[in-house]
Amino acid sequence: MLADISTPNPWLLTPFVLLLTAMAVLPVAVPAWWARHYGLVALGLGAVTVGCDLGLPQAPAAIGRMFQEYVSFIALVGGLFVVAGGIHIEVPGRAGPLANTGFLLAGAVLANVLGTTGAAMLLIRPWLRLNDGRARAYHLIFFIFIVANVGGCLTPVGDPPLLLGYLQGVPFWWVARHCWPMWAAGVGLLLAIFYGVDQWHQLRRPILPPPAKSGNSGRLEGKRNLFFLAVILGAVFVEHPAFLREGLMAAAAAGSYFTTKKSVRATNGFNFHPLREVAVLFAGIFATMIPVLDWLAGPAMTRLGHHATPAMLYWGSGLLSGVLDSAPAYLAAFSTLAGGADAAGLLSHQAAGLTAVSVGTVFFGAATYLGNGPNFMVKVMAEERNIPMPSLGGMVLKYTLPVLLPVLGIVWVCFFRS
Repeated sequence: MLADISTPNPWLLTPFVLLLTAMAVLPVAVPAWWARHYGLVALGLGAVTVGCDLGLPQAPAAIGRMFQEYVSFIALVGGLFVVAGGIHIEVPGRAGPLANTGFLLAGAVLANVLGTTGAAMLLIRPWLRLNDGRARAYHLIFFIFIVANVGGCLTPVGDPPLLLGYLQGVPFWWVARHCWPMWAAGVGLLLAIFYGVDQWHQLRRPILPPPAKSGNSGRLEGKRNLFFLAVILGAVFVEHPAFLREGLMAAAAAGSYFTTKKSVRATNGFNFHPLREVAVLFAGIFATMIPVLDWLAGPAMTRLGHHATPAMLYWGSGLLSGVLDSAPAYLAAFSTLAGGADAAGLLSHQAAGLTAVSVGTVFFGAATYLGNGPNFMVKVMAEERNIPMPSLGGMVLKYTLPVLLPVLGIVWVCFFRS
């Protein structure tokens, strides 16, 4: 954003920092106040940022682009949320460490077909039902790690940053050919850790879910929503004209909402509160991100990118992904790495660097609730079912640092250290 401004004002980064701090601290310090006023905080800081940006050269164009990106984001997340809310999946059997691990593995594979957002929205309710009576915060965090992020590293459909690469000219199967070893290592390690944690909890405090219904082999209700799901996934690849993609997604969501039996949505406990909270908070995040992306596009960061090694690109783009959202982090790294070259030139000279960026932005998107669209949605949906979830800071301290960071480090040592 605002790439022609050579010296972005560092004070304009303050609203973004304040918003992240508020999201990390206030839900724990003053939960009741935050529940009533989170919209005022997020939208207020966003309005301050936009107001300050309006006095800068080319600001209207930058704000317009960010608005379009926000509309695309909320159309995809909202569309999939509404459509998935009309699909009821009854999973056979009872929850347990082995069944849960198999479910997460299936979700990791499905994420490459439906996208991490689509897979997360489709599977979160069956995941909660499967663990009814024994679900804990770690069940949801590992779901975010595996299904909503790391699992979607094999195709451009899998995760938004990889889709951006495809739209920039990266061949469809390039990601699978170059990233499958990292995918296997990341998913395998996280599944092994989850199995150990779930087994330990099961032995320490065995809380059994309700017994499975006799003869239940699983069932699927709301099958017509599979068509609307396909419409949304197909619309992802529509680039022109402007807002046609978002219009198709909105139409699919409306079609799903008005044609699905109310009993199916009632069984799923469907309501619009999670979507409303995500829409408001991310409106503030997208607005306050404008000067941050401006700073990243500055000449100092560009010069640094030209001399970056795969290890630097892996950690650098990854850390940005965890804080800024994986899609803009990928775009910033891709643009810096390409240096004006087309995708063919980039792939021939910087394949290792692009692989590092692809894996880094996807994997590190699991580090916070902000790293990828479905992360925060999963949190809100879990809290609606009275499952206590850690705050933004709590997630980092309790799960990202002790669990995800070692996995990211092993991937770095095995594939990007040299």
